[in-house]
Amino acid sequence: MLTALVLLCLGAFLLCLQFRIRRPKNFPPGPTPVLFFGNLLQLDRTNPLKDFDKFAQRYGSIYGLFIGSQPAVVLTGQKMIRQALITQAAEFAGRSDNMMISHVTNSKGVIMANYGESWREHRCFALTTLRNFGLGKRSMEQRILKEVKYICSHLEESAGKSIDLEHLYHQAASNIIASIIFGSRFTYKDEYFQTLITNIEKLTKIVIGQWAMLYEIAPVLRIFRLPFCKAFHYFAGIENHILKVVNEHKKSHVTGEPRDLIDCYLEEMEKRADQRSTFDDSQLVTLLFDLFAAGTETTSNTLRTLTLYLMTHTHIQGKECGGRLMKSLVIVNMSHLRTEMPYVQAVIHEGQRVADIVPLSMFHTATTNAQLWGYNIPKGTIIIPYLSSALREESQWKFPHEFNPQNFLNDKGEFVKPDAFMPFSAGSRVCLGENLARMELFLILLTVLRRFRLVWPEDAGEPDFKLIYGGTQSVKPYRLTVQLRTPGQTCKSVY
Repeated sequence: MLTALVLLCLGAFLLCLQFRIRRPKNFPPGPTPVLFFGNLLQLDRTNPLKDFDKFAQRYGSIYGLFIGSQPAVVLTGQKMIRQALITQAAEFAGRSDNMMISHVTNSKGVIMANYGESWREHRCFALTTLRNFGLGKRSMEQRILKEVKYICSHLEESAGKSIDLEHLYHQAASNIIASIIFGSRFTYKDEYFQTLITNIEKLTKIVIGQWAMLYEIAPVLRIFRLPFCKAFHYFAGIENHILKVVNEHKKSHVTGEPRDLIDCYLEEMEKRADQRSTFDDSQLVTLLFDLFAAGTETTSNTLRTLTLYLMTHTHIQGKECGGRLMKSLVIVNMSHLRTEMPYVQAVIHEGQRVADIVPLSMFHTATTNAQLWGYNIPKGTIIIPYLSSALREESQWKFPHEFNPQNFLNDKGEFVKPDAFMPFSAGSRVCLGENLARMELFLILLTVLRRFRLVWPEDAGEPDFKLIYGGTQSVKPYRLTVQLRTPGQTCKSVY
């Protein structure tokens, strides 16, 4: 009797799953899903992007998939992505409430916050505060150049040696954003700094890994102490670390004299004390986590990618970026980049294009029942902007499959930015740190190249440009040799 009851319940559960996985009426075409897994088993675990391309060739620039029983729509090509994220932004600006990272952060902050009043208020606050602290201004350039001094010092000590720049770039990018949100930089060996970075790295690996996928497609497993539980543990550690700094700021901050983003947030909380407000300590912690994590990984990976290509395209490093342009770095600023350095702009943007750091963007969801190119998109459907497809769309680029700054130059040698350039996504959810990242790439790269030659080691074999797929993509680990351009010259001459 008990066995029959169990089998009956199991059968009912499977029928329920099968019913839930049926394709909605007039839903975009796509591969046939299977019970429980949806289309996940049809995607390559190491790099599903080639399967995304294959589906696009078969079904077109918009097609439907199932992540478990959850319907999803993939947007391919710049026209389709821009239509959904810009023209119909309000309809497709939501976030999934079933993803592990949403549960870990309680959908707070700005990155995983759902489309609504709290998200709007915190995004507006973050943008305003970043501008007030110099984003796009000379004061921000000085923050970045201060960090570049430490990069130069490390490279000078490593001159003539073969080194890996991954951790150096990562720590430098972390320190630049830390100076804005925490008010000070950390030494690269600082215990607090290292613990924070390590916990963020561990958390990131889990929330973009297979255990996170299992967490999302099989909610019944969440009651068990499986490896995905560590994600909540790591975030709690990050939260405790950040709260220590927040509590120190509460004791020392002076109203009207903000030192950093934390002080600005505390003042905003004071202003809203008598109102029904979404500003509180937990929101502050997640906002700081969002800015710190997002402002580190993307910039450091892009720097590594650009460095690799500059080493293997020596005509760019030696003549265009390494010669005349860098001799003027003492007086150069971001306005010079926009008006007088079209080739350097092209090199930096081309580095961002081929780095393809966030190939699937952050998943959106439909905030309401909507239509897109004649198809019905039910409320809650996951929206996947396939940014990689735009960044190498053959109709949009002169050289879509190779590193070539001419992709961003017209026949007159002037800088142009095609609509298909969207490494930071597009629309209302576009990355907050886009302008900061561009400043960092420009000032770090040109300062380093003015002082050093970055050389591919003779015994390193052929360089490998293949990207390692993940929530963020990166080039494979590599080593380089650092050579001083002018022996005896110090880094101080750059400032």
